[in-house]
Amino acid sequence: MKTLNLGHSGLQVTPICLGTMTFGEQVDTADAHRILSHAVERGINFIDTAEMYAVPTRAETYGATETLIGQWFAANPGMRQKVVLASKCAGPGRNLSWVHGGSADLHPAQIVAACDGSLKRLQTDVIDLYQIHWPNRNAPIFGGLYFDPTKDQPQTPIHDQLQALAGLVKAGKVRAIGLSNESSWGLMEFLRLSDLHGLPRVASVQNAYSLVNRSVDNGLDEALHRTGVGLLAYSPLGFGTLTGKYDAVDLADAPAELGRLARFAQMKTGRWARPEALAAAREYNSLAQAHGLTPTQMALAFCYGNWRVASTIVGVTTLAQLDQCLDAWGTVLSPELLAAIDGVRARLRDPAQ
Repeated sequence: MKTLNLGHSGLQVTPICLGTMTFGEQVDTADAHRILSHAVERGINFIDTAEMYAVPTRAETYGATETLIGQWFAANPGMRQKVVLASKCAGPGRNLSWVHGGSADLHPAQIVAACDGSLKRLQTDVIDLYQIHWPNRNAPIFGGLYFDPTKDQPQTPIHDQLQALAGLVKAGKVRAIGLSNESSWGLMEFLRLSDLHGLPRVASVQNAYSLVNRSVDNGLDEALHRTGVGLLAYSPLGFGTLTGKYDAVDLADAPAELGRLARFAQMKTGRWARPEALAAAREYNSLAQAHGLTPTQMALAFCYGNWRVASTIVGVTTLAQLDQCLDAWGTVLSPELLAAIDGVRARLRDPAQ
């Protein structure tokens, strides 16, 4: 699989990235190590994680995914040099008392401490792409639909965050920086300040992007294109809804082995489990089957072949799922099918936004 330059960073990454947030919760250490090794064997060189993983996040598994990956590096000498490693510093608040002490603000010192903690758990000297997991300001994220200016509060400015990240780059702890769950305004403000003050430039934005959530197409895609910043598309399968496995079940009674939406109560009330999102997923899944494709093939091919996407992050719990995701590479969606997909979106919009 060919690599591409991620933004203007100089990092050469594969257009498929292995997401790891299930490692340490749904996936035990042995299976996670097998999945990591198999991904590299099949040509993937890009791995994404975060300090707050595994998910669903809880105090007992905070940092577990990074620790597991670090153990894999230690057990496989030379593997660290084969992969581009991305991790993320958690944003503020969200009632996570075990992350940065539950701080409602993301201070520069917390960014540095978070990076040092990740480096230790990952058993590496440098993180290739270090991202802010979600904005350090009032913004509609993780299912929020509207910006509410009345909720604004004093926060550490973006300039101060950039300075902290610049210090990590200067110290050799980080090679490039990125954002996640970010808006068009947030991206442009980071870029404006980096240009104004000679600070590191954002290489990528990691946002949800799938058939049931194309909110990136509502203006962020133009900003990414015109600034040369890469999109890392997460949840391309809509938390499993775009595989078809939830089509014939009621989530309230679905067996836990089906996946995260069935297994974890808190996920049954999230954006991916909204009735309108599930209904849209079923319609897309039927469309795939009508065109001779599996739902998984169509959903992944939509991201893989999309000019907006630099690399698609696939999350799996088994080797078989990983192979399904990788085998979908090269699937081409016909102009007629793409038009039909756009037709569904014109009616149903982005129900998992």
